Amino acid sequence: QVQLVESGGGSVQSGGSLRLSCAASGYNVGQNYMAWFRQAPGKEREGVASIAYGGGGINFADSVKGRFTISQDSAKQMVYLQMNSLKPEDTAMYYCAARSVKDGWYGFLDRNSYRYWGQGAQVTVSS
Repeated sequence: QVQLVESGGGSVQSGGSLRLSCAASGYNVGQNYMAWFRQAPGKEREGVASIAYGGGGINFADSVKGRFTISQDSAKQMVYLQMNSLKPEDTAMYYCAARSVKDGWYGFLDRNSYRYWGQGAQVTVSS
């Protein structure tokens, strides 16, 4: 059974940094695509960053390019999202997502490409 558990959320002021972690169990981080999504109140869940097996194939949403980085540690079965220069508009629940090879492909940052989801970590950025 695949489980994804996010940690590292919190509250920061504008311009601050946070690092989110996603611990995977029952899943091989190093051999699959994984991603981070976020959902603000009243808005659709949107893709933030994705990473392919082996740490390649990295993609970012335009809104976070140059500020966020994504990485993985396949030995620890972890995926990370480093968020710098945070803005109030980054406030959202952030979700870790993982893909199964059986899933259809809709794009790196399309939620329909991912089968497994964590419970989320809240990130709040104040101005």
